[in-house]
Amino acid sequence: MPESGVKVLKEGVLEKRSDGLLQLWKKKHCVLTEDGLVLHPPKQHHDHQHQHHHHDTGCKAKELHFANMKTVDCVERKGKYVYFTVVMSEGREIDFRCPQDEGWNAEITLQMVQYKNRQAILAVKSSRQKQQLLVVSAQKMVRNAQ
Repeated sequence: MPESGVKVLKEGVLEKRSDGLLQLWKKKHCVLTEDGLVLHPPKQHHDHQHQHHHHDTGCKAKELHFANMKTVDCVERKGKYVYFTVVMSEGREIDFRCPQDEGWNAEITLQMVQYKNRQAILAVKSSRQKQQLLVVSAQKMVRNAQ
């Protein structure tokens, strides 16, 4: 996702629990933007510095877009880690952990809420514009009928 013009708000390593039988914790290089969270396998992040067309290399970056995210849930502190779950709108749950002092869960939650607020404001503006167009066209119709 971080193409030109996309503002990177936070970048670093998060551990994601794998979906497999063993449910191992795998390190991912994560990039948080205003639109979502992008997960890169850590090795490919280092390659990225040498290859400008990262998305053309067949990398397996995974984007968790805020439009498809429902909530950040189950925040639990154990030892040096904070464990949290990102719940997607289709019901899928993705478990993460990070060192407590990094605050990824709070930052992801904050950006998700701000994204949803921006979308709500755009929706309200859009419906107001439609209403204004209807009023203006109705006034023209009344004037033309007189």
